[in-house]
Amino acid sequence: MPIKVPEGLPAHDVLSQEGVMVMSSETALRQDIRPLQIALLNLMPNKVRTETQFARLIGATPLQIELTLIRMSDHQSKNTSAEHLEAFYRPFREARDRRYDGLIITGAPIELLEFEDVTYWSELTEVFDWSQTNAHATFAICWGAQAMLHHFHGVAKHALDHKAFGCFRHRNLEPASPYLRGFSDDFIIPVSRWTEIREAEIPAGRGLKVLMSAEETGPCLIEDPAHRALYMFNHIEYDTTSLDEEYKRDVENGSEIRLPVNYYPGDNPERVPENRWRSHAHLLFGNWINQVYQTTPYDWA
Repeated sequence: MPIKVPEGLPAHDVLSQEGVMVMSSETALRQDIRPLQIALLNLMPNKVRTETQFARLIGATPLQIELTLIRMSDHQSKNTSAEHLEAFYRPFREARDRRYDGLIITGAPIELLEFEDVTYWSELTEVFDWSQTNAHATFAICWGAQAMLHHFHGVAKHALDHKAFGCFRHRNLEPASPYLRGFSDDFIIPVSRWTEIREAEIPAGRGLKVLMSAEETGPCLIEDPAHRALYMFNHIEYDTTSLDEEYKRDVENGSEIRLPVNYYPGDNPERVPENRWRSHAHLLFGNWINQVYQTTPYDWA
């Protein structure tokens, strides 16, 4: 089944060209089923690219999905036009009266700031608390995952000596988990962050379970059943060229950056990288959508 996105959203044409079925509102109304309501709280600066990445993954399942784009109410984006935000996004204060089957919270390039120093931290903590009553399941990514884990469990993030950057081999620690159904024993996931959470600091006795981990970069995916949440600290949603663009941007800016690990063929940044995580990205989000579908109330009322 296809995904329903707002009319005119740039992701519509991109996904259609990739073979992802995208549904119009008119067509959706003719189907006598209740679509899953998925909200994407997009904290990334390049909102168009990020919304396309996640729409691609949740739109590849057999279920009809209706995607709602949400932003922080008063934060002004410097990288996305006001016209795009006005046309396609709802401020959180306008979306908070609705209920959603699933909520995705993206990362943000502010990880070296203390959580409480983020300008929209107060509203974001409202989102986390609101998710416990108005979202059946939440999937938080990278900084968003660190922030949510910190809010509910007090887990700290720690600055790294250098950026964890590249494609790292991860281990499947819980093959019986419904979220890892069909996963290989080990697999590649892109990593791009300046901070980490440490497994030794994950509080015991709260049901938190590490599902994926890498020797070099630590915990990758944590399940939090008490809050119906998954915390993904890396970027399994990335496009093939995402790390390449980050690396070349930082080189051009003169920023401190190392060559991304295990990414370019022969470690040659002039060669085109290959995507070795796409299948597991689709599998993970497909499993999450399936769990949402199997457990969410048909009628929230």
